[in-house]
Amino acid sequence: MAKVKKKELGKGIHALLSNINEKTPVKKKKAAVKELSAAVAMIPIEQVEVNPYNPRTDFDPVALEELANSLKVHGLIQPITVRRMSEKEYQLISGERRLRAAKLADLKEVPAYIRLANDQEMIEMALVENIQRENLNSIEVAITYQRLIDECKLTHEVMAERVGKKRSSITNYLRLLKLPPEIQQSIKKGDLSMGHARALAGIENITTQLMLYKRTVNEKLSVRDLEKLVKLYTLSKSGKKPQDELPSEYRDVQRQFQEFFGMKKLKLKVNSKGKGAITIPFSSTKELNRLLDSLDND
Repeated sequence: MAKVKKKELGKGIHALLSNINEKTPVKKKKAAVKELSAAVAMIPIEQVEVNPYNPRTDFDPVALEELANSLKVHGLIQPITVRRMSEKEYQLISGERRLRAAKLADLKEVPAYIRLANDQEMIEMALVENIQRENLNSIEVAITYQRLIDECKLTHEVMAERVGKKRSSITNYLRLLKLPPEIQQSIKKGDLSMGHARALAGIENITTQLMLYKRTVNEKLSVRDLEKLVKLYTLSKSGKKPQDELPSEYRDVQRQFQEFFGMKKLKLKVNSKGKGAITIPFSSTKELNRLLDSLDND
């Protein structure tokens, strides 16, 4: 994430905040909140105090260390959210785990959404409006959903109604935020599609996620190809054998049939008793005639 220079920040967000107070007209305040809801500022990490009312107090030290190591390389992708207390003082609203990891990574600044003291209803309206834009990437959408949950206390069901999406769609987006930062960056840049991301999010092991991600990028795998790999991994982990996996001794036979008919979609199926079938799909009469010609020419 590109850093915002302090000089630029002073002219932008800080200037906006300094012009907002309790006597500010509602219309002007709504406009300010809308602008703040989408703006990300880089703020000094020592100016952020932890919210004393945060119900979460236990943080896995090993997981924090892993996240910190990742932040050293990729930076903090999902901004924290803070409430401005004074010109150089902020109180954390959400993102304590990220903040702790950033401190372990010795980061001097962190990206943050800055909230006003009493803007609950307006921030919700601004975020809902923001999520309906068409130019947001999948990670930006996921972050906005998470902000609605953290800051506005919306359930998945209520949020689905507000943004006009299915609850399952909300859940799928939120799962993207559990992916390693490297994969999230790739999604933001458009190198990885939402379909690829959903397939990778179905794996719990981070090492396997990264391995399959790198293979997907290097080999330019389609979503369907990646889904097959994920399925094989899941089955191998459970100790089950894929029902449609062809025994190794028959794979060469299937390849010969495919080469003979010039059709990669041809499938050979054989069970443990040696019984099976050859499936030769065709999409038109013309293609069927070509297959028949292959037999005649032989």
